[in-house]
Amino acid sequence: MNSPAPAPSKAPIGSLRALWPFVQRHLGLFTGWLLALACSSAATLSLPVAFRTMIDDGFSSGANIDRTFGFVLVVVLVLALATAVRYFFVTLLGERVVADLRGRLYARLLDLDASFYDRSRTGELVSRLTTDAELLRSVVGSSMSVALRSTVTVFGSLAMLFVTSPKLAAWAVVGIPLAVLPIVLGGRRIQKVSRDSQDRIADANALATEALGAVRTVQAHAREPYERNRYGAALATAVETARRRIGAQAVVTAVAIALVFGAVIVVLWSGAHDVIAGRMTAGTLGQFVMYALIGGGSVGALAEVWNELQRAAGGMGRINDLLHESPGIVAPAQPRPLPAPLHGEIVFEAVTFHYPQRPDAAALEGFELRVRPGETVALVGPSGAGKSTVFSMLLRFHDPQSGRISLDGIDLRELDPARLRDAIALVPQAPTIFAASAADNIRYGRLEASDADVRKAAESAEADEFLDALPQGFASELGERGARLSGGQQQRVAIARALLKDAPVLLLDEATSALDAQSERAVQHALENLMAGRTTLVVAHRLATVLKADRIVVMDAGRIVAEGTHAQLLAQGGLYADLAKLQFLD
Repeated sequence: MNSPAPAPSKAPIGSLRALWPFVQRHLGLFTGWLLALACSSAATLSLPVAFRTMIDDGFSSGANIDRTFGFVLVVVLVLALATAVRYFFVTLLGERVVADLRGRLYARLLDLDASFYDRSRTGELVSRLTTDAELLRSVVGSSMSVALRSTVTVFGSLAMLFVTSPKLAAWAVVGIPLAVLPIVLGGRRIQKVSRDSQDRIADANALATEALGAVRTVQAHAREPYERNRYGAALATAVETARRRIGAQAVVTAVAIALVFGAVIVVLWSGAHDVIAGRMTAGTLGQFVMYALIGGGSVGALAEVWNELQRAAGGMGRINDLLHESPGIVAPAQPRPLPAPLHGEIVFEAVTFHYPQRPDAAALEGFELRVRPGETVALVGPSGAGKSTVFSMLLRFHDPQSGRISLDGIDLRELDPARLRDAIALVPQAPTIFAASAADNIRYGRLEASDADVRKAAESAEADEFLDALPQGFASELGERGARLSGGQQQRVAIARALLKDAPVLLLDEATSALDAQSERAVQHALENLMAGRTTLVVAHRLATVLKADRIVVMDAGRIVAEGTHAQLLAQGGLYADLAKLQFLD
């Protein structure tokens, strides 16, 4: 079993440390950025000296004017070049770090089990993958650089202030603690409001994703005004939360800058008296003022960066929550291999299972079922009887709380879930059609399949005729959720996908429910060929499928209440006979 992941950091700003492993992957860019940062900082700290030389030497002696102005020009050119190189390295570093982070987060989301998605909203997860990750791009690609540059500049300026004039530097130092104080006091408030702001954005994204994903239902009920109002209310809440965050950031920044530059004004007042009294040259005062301005501006920049870091820390905290989320369904440390060839014997032994979100109601309770290799078993029963849960358990989307499920005598928990699912083909009631070509949708069943294999599967599913009629044939894009196909056509593409997979175990969940009578007849023969020699479980209400099953299992409230052939069950009466009258014999 995988070892549990460490708990995420409780300190919001500490969550940004989780970015370091992603930065380490690009040490070349990181090192180049540091070197360029050192050059640009050195050039920045050299500017006041260059200007003092220009004022004191260049203006007083014509012989030195070319040399002094040339020195200033060289410093400016070095600063410009180093700044450009620093920007290139750190911005590219930010892009790559965020791309790696998104890739890692996306991989983690794909690994999480069905229970996680049962309690999560897709829109919120997409928000963490996009909006929160985008905040971190600014941290790595900008804020980190500004923070380190400003820190170096603050300490460098402070040192040069004392070198230039210890007396005036003592005055300037008073402003630094005053500037830091509001940053520290306001930091905790900004942390909380920043995370709240991101949560509200995620709420709005979740609403939009849900409504746009069901836009036909929204339009069919003429609920566009209702959805607009819901989304508008969510946006208003997000904006109000953002307003509080922006207000807190603005206050901290304004107070810090006012205190720093207030101290600079006091220093200038004192320096002006020294120049008038002849205790200091004008160039030296100018040098001091420039260092004070550079240092003060850097402290102000640090205040703004600190605010940005607080906001990004909230986003990183949300991402960390997902990165530290452990899947409940994992492969064992040493999974057992499936036998080759796989016979396909399925056994449920006293299986009891409760969905996490419904702990008081058993989806399966003491469920016992044995399916022989190559047998076709139909599961019937009212809604909520547990039929689809049987499929979820067999695919190991969930593990039973008690009991055992085995395939060819091997407990499913001893298998690698990926290898288990490779041995099972699923045709769901509501097929998933990706926004890709028809060929790619079918090839999803077996990625390495040739074009000839794809066409053969489509022909067996009676899908080749309508796919050939598309503008680019099998290369035609099917649109989001298969918008270019009818419901029956989508179902036949899903059947072609299962045919191409050619797995020894087949699960049919209402596989012909979306087909009209003519299409059903065309596909039924393909399904019969597909089921031949395979262990097949069928959830169905259509009489044609049930009649051809080797055995029909009647389920109710998570239990088997009857089983037999169609004729035997009709003769017994009870639940199956009632269902047959209502659903089958129409």
